[in-house]
Amino acid sequence: MAKSVLTPQATDFPRWYQDIVAKAELADNGPVRGTMVIRPYGYAIWERMQAEIDVRIKAAGVANAYFPLLIPESYLRREAEHVEGFSPELAVVTHGGGKKLEEPVVVRPTSETIINSYFAKWIQSYRDLPLLINQWANVVRWELRPRLFLRTTEFLWQEGHTAHASAGEAREFALKILSDVYEDVMVNVLAIPVLKGRKTDNERFAGATTTWTCEAMMRDAKALQMGTSHELGQNFARAFDITYLDESGTQAYVWQTSWGVSTRLMGALVMVHGDDDGLRLPPRLAPIQVVVILARADEGAADVAVTLAAELRAAGIRVELDTRTDTSFGRRVVDWELKGVPLRLEVGPRDLAQGVVVVARRDTGTKTSVPLAGVTAEVTATLDAIHGALLEEAAALQRSRTVTVGSLEEVEPAAASGFAVMPLSALGADGETTLNRAGLSVRCIQSADGGLPGPDDGDDASLVAIVGRAY
Repeated sequence: MAKSVLTPQATDFPRWYQDIVAKAELADNGPVRGTMVIRPYGYAIWERMQAEIDVRIKAAGVANAYFPLLIPESYLRREAEHVEGFSPELAVVTHGGGKKLEEPVVVRPTSETIINSYFAKWIQSYRDLPLLINQWANVVRWELRPRLFLRTTEFLWQEGHTAHASAGEAREFALKILSDVYEDVMVNVLAIPVLKGRKTDNERFAGATTTWTCEAMMRDAKALQMGTSHELGQNFARAFDITYLDESGTQAYVWQTSWGVSTRLMGALVMVHGDDDGLRLPPRLAPIQVVVILARADEGAADVAVTLAAELRAAGIRVELDTRTDTSFGRRVVDWELKGVPLRLEVGPRDLAQGVVVVARRDTGTKTSVPLAGVTAEVTATLDAIHGALLEEAAALQRSRTVTVGSLEEVEPAAASGFAVMPLSALGADGETTLNRAGLSVRCIQSADGGLPGPDDGDDASLVAIVGRAY
């Protein structure tokens, strides 16, 4: 059987990644450098991610809204650290309608400034708190080294913005999003194990007081920041004068959070689960969970294939029926493997004569002959098994490529092939600069037991830094 033509991972991982994105029909480069066209199959996967994230965001009490793409430049300048952090990435519009604008406008890089200008209007009393808003949108950050899904000038994301009556409440909500929304989707839908932790001051979001992150290891052992949740303190509240009358009748500033994940998750999906034959999609995410393939033109087999597809759909399984017998069976199998469909049911007259169909797993390549009467039960059980197998495979790679070291000097050789875990106290004042020169960075800070640092933990001796080479 002819196999798909992909550059092997071991030969050239970046080229392999680009091959999959193109040949699995996920996305193409757009006409402006750094932009992308997300193709229907890629967008179907993104829609599944979006739906899973959105339902969890709403369960946390957050409502969706929409804010303008164009933001007055003066808004960004109201929070100094924020504008400084984003200045190199800004796209600025200076002309509109054939005339020079009185004030330049920025194409949305993130929406803290415009959303907070409206929070200042909407929040008057403690009864207006907490205010919990999310938007699904596109943003533009002028990217110098674009790579589809991972770093693009324009990308899709959700960004949540909240206002609270206390610092403790804001922190609790930021961590709730990190765990109950982001980690839950990443682990239980995308089958990607993540490390949760706090960013260093050098790595935190511009304008935030604390940034919390989910980090994952790709199959080439590099790190990818999957999503972040930020405590903004009162920085934006003071810049935009967001105050409320508390229960005692005193005017007070709100405490805020912001948080987001983007189409970068698509890149993670490829790089965590993909192999040399293409994508391997976790069943809970896959737009098509099962493809029923008619092996060759045969009226009886075609009737069985249609019946099987209908039975699986009735059981709530997402199914595609492939009866394109004018294309070779081998070519079709290769195409479905490239797209990462978790299960394949092969229906042919020879197997049907024995009362069975062949069930093929994409993750392992194993094939099983299953009696017709037991197909739905077998498919349901196997889809669950595939999710667990993909999650454990990714977790095993992370464990095997993580080394514990005791000093800064040991980090570089240890992180050459994965993550290095070192005492935070060993980092020192110039440690991050040293790591950056070697192409490394602190991905996150954790407690020694792998948990999140406490609210007052600074350079506590019990904290560790996770160091890696990142995308």
